[in-house]
Amino acid sequence: MRIVSFLPSATEIVCSLGLADELVGITHECNYPPEAQGKPIVVRNEIKMEGMTDREIDETVSRVLRSGGTLYRVNESLLRELDPDIIMTQDLCQVCAPSGNEISVVLKSLPRKPQILRLTPKNLSGIFENILTVGTAAGKTDVANKNIEVLKVRVEFVRNEAKKIRKKPRVFLMEWFDPLYCGGHWIQELTEIAGGCDALARQGRDSVRISWREVKDWAPEVLILSPCGYNVKDAVKRAKDLPREPVWNELPAVKMNQVYAVDAQSYFARPGPRIVDGLELLAHLIHPEEFDWQGPQNAYERFTPNVY
Repeated sequence: MRIVSFLPSATEIVCSLGLADELVGITHECNYPPEAQGKPIVVRNEIKMEGMTDREIDETVSRVLRSGGTLYRVNESLLRELDPDIIMTQDLCQVCAPSGNEISVVLKSLPRKPQILRLTPKNLSGIFENILTVGTAAGKTDVANKNIEVLKVRVEFVRNEAKKIRKKPRVFLMEWFDPLYCGGHWIQELTEIAGGCDALARQGRDSVRISWREVKDWAPEVLILSPCGYNVKDAVKRAKDLPREPVWNELPAVKMNQVYAVDAQSYFARPGPRIVDGLELLAHLIHPEEFDWQGPQNAYERFTPNVY
């Protein structure tokens, strides 16, 4: 079987099912797991974002989408050469990977029509369903079910332990800095399971722009800096201007030194197996005395602006 992935989360799912050898094509953003490295790159970003500010990126992406343009370029000749049996894509977010009309155009160029798996989860159960969908299509249903059960056990452990904690801190996960975006899709659900409450997040829906006035009124006690698609180092770099916001020093999270930059790319933005790692990381950041973090030390960093 020959599988091509148009999005990083699908690449992670494929490899978690033991199908790395069947994965013949990936995107330029597929940087995990290690066994996916070195595969032919079928999808690349059309926009060179290096050196752009958050606002410049947001304005550029919005302008391209409004004009009917595309953010990604699929190497059609390479795709024809790879001759995939399965192509995995999504219709969840135009910013995250090729979707919709882009896929339709690509399919017309292929001499043999592959099976198309559109992975569009909006919550935790949807992510688990996607893992099963990929496993079933690739003949790994049993492996997928076993992996899902392991993930569910970890989720239920966090849920049950968090229920024992009386205090549910107000949390705000910031998905973009300028303009300001709230968390979308599964973020509110993860926060609640982890023993917090993020009333600014949109459960099962897209992330949207919000105002600093809304953040001030919510008065978060834990602030998570999670810019979509970036790791901790980049998050810290992009957050350097946040303390200039007039309301910044009024936020309880800032006063209590409970502001954290996280590896959004690995643990929050990609709806794959590591989303459960993200849940465990959230639980640790919200309730550090009750939940240990057993993952990589570079998964998060306390944000202290005066240090940078």
